[in-house]
Amino acid sequence: MANINIKFNNKDYLLSCDDGQEEDLKNLTKFLDKKYSSLKEKLGNIGENKLLLITTIQVIDEYFDLKKRVSSQKENFENLSKKFKEMKSLVMNYKDGKETEISKLNTELDKFKKMVEESQSIYETMLDKTTKSLEEIIKNTETSSKVQ
Repeated sequence: MANINIKFNNKDYLLSCDDGQEEDLKNLTKFLDKKYSSLKEKLGNIGENKLLLITTIQVIDEYFDLKKRVSSQKENFENLSKKFKEMKSLVMNYKDGKETEISKLNTELDKFKKMVEESQSIYETMLDKTTKSLEEIIKNTETSSKVQ
């Protein structure tokens, strides 16, 4: 436990605090003393107890106001977090849908390529047969014309 001397309302006080908390206690005391002095200037000398009560009420009012704002911001962040999760879910569903669609299109493309290759093969076979038939006809025509 550490002991430190502080000044409040032009009076010295000896206070105890946990080791390492000395600077925090000094800063808090300075803040409270400034608040107290400011009110004393505005309200005059209305009595130390009443002035301490008003100072305390103002500090607590500021604390509760800040606490309310923090709570409101926390709620805003939670709402944003929910919206972000919803958006992320929508994006993931969209992505999954598009991946499925792409997969189906790739399957259809593969089928089409296979069909084109088969058609090309059939076309080439027909062309070869037609060419051979024509060659036979020409050969037969030439042979027939020589015989006459």
